Amino acid sequence: MNRGLIIAAPGSGSGKTTVTLGLLRALRDRGHSVRGAKSGPDYIDPRFHEAACGETCLNLDAWAMSPERIASLVNGEGLLIIEGAMGLFDGAPPVGRGACADLARQLSLPVVLVVDAAKTAQSIAPLVAGFAAHDPDVQIKGIILNNVGSPRHEKMLRTALGPFDIPILGALYRQYDLVQPSRHLGLVQAEERPDLDAFLSRAGELISDAIDLEALVAQAASIGQAPTVAAPNPPAQRIAIAQDRAFAFAYPHLSADWRAAGAEISFFSPLHDDAVPDADFIYLPGGYPELHAGRLSAAQTFMSSMRRAAKNSVQIYGECGGYMTLGDGIIDKDGHRHAMLGLLALETSFAKRKLHLGYRHLSATEGPFQGAYNAHEFHYATTLKAEGRALFHATDAEGTALPDMGLIQGSVAGSFAHLIEKQS
Repeated sequence: MNRGLIIAAPGSGSGKTTVTLGLLRALRDRGHSVRGAKSGPDYIDPRFHEAACGETCLNLDAWAMSPERIASLVNGEGLLIIEGAMGLFDGAPPVGRGACADLARQLSLPVVLVVDAAKTAQSIAPLVAGFAAHDPDVQIKGIILNNVGSPRHEKMLRTALGPFDIPILGALYRQYDLVQPSRHLGLVQAEERPDLDAFLSRAGELISDAIDLEALVAQAASIGQAPTVAAPNPPAQRIAIAQDRAFAFAYPHLSADWRAAGAEISFFSPLHDDAVPDADFIYLPGGYPELHAGRLSAAQTFMSSMRRAAKNSVQIYGECGGYMTLGDGIIDKDGHRHAMLGLLALETSFAKRKLHLGYRHLSATEGPFQGAYNAHEFHYATTLKAEGRALFHATDAEGTALPDMGLIQGSVAGSFAHLIEKQS
């Protein structure tokens, strides 16, 4: 049976990710069929979900995706645990569109609220009361107390929440050994952690001990029958996708769409100096090329095969980190410049970082992704040079015009934006 629930919180930093990972591992170890999903545009947390339960994790973006698309993605067998982003009602300006609460409404799924109790006692009551009463279409069906300091502290919290008709599913005491390392775009990537399985096992054990798992599973609701959503046309028949630690930020639903439409997909690793496979379209996703810029610059087989493909007018597209790699050079955080592919007149730097963050409406009349798209931008790179024709016209989530984004030169194009879904 296809059932689901949502793990959310009053705000960021409440422990949603650790709780979700522990639940996925604990339930898997108890024999449950379980899979994860992440609310919003996140590339890193889904890979942790996959490591925790062994099933593919997809992004569900209530701002960028249509309700039909979301319904089609959640279709499947077993228990679906959706991890929220930020606070339960936090979304794009001005009214919070795209919040995790939107998924709860669209899918009619219950919410389990993870509350960081580290700096509160009886005041937890009005906090929970406010979230529970804020929207009758968002049903909070359970509470997990996180960062509890002592049995005495737990008793105070449970007493304060006693008058509410919301079950307390468990209490997690402070665990400093479960703090996860992070960098400028979020957590350190799952594949970079040699201790990952030990971390997930530890999280699963703690969740098993602290949470009433069967009571939590009982709160899950059925997910309705998915509508049929036609796969969009792929950018080409033969597609080559860069995939390694430098190019790890690609949405699985895009390549799944391309496969469903009949495209043949192959993968290669620039960091291992692979030559690009024969293809009609080459895709360099986002990631962390700035952390591996020296190694990329020295990858001559990769570099020469990319330049040869461009000379032969093969369509090449770079997204965020991939876009920077298509440029002339990247300056790392220490101020060292590393030559890149030189296929776009672009120079970027991390010596002075600046955050660029937000949803984007994009439109293009040329390049591999013509038409209107919903997208997301999240990077710290500073653009020192960007010369040539812009690829996209852009507005922010509120429709305010932004400077044109990206570049296109011959068969090579790219931008800092991550495309999520084409507008119908």
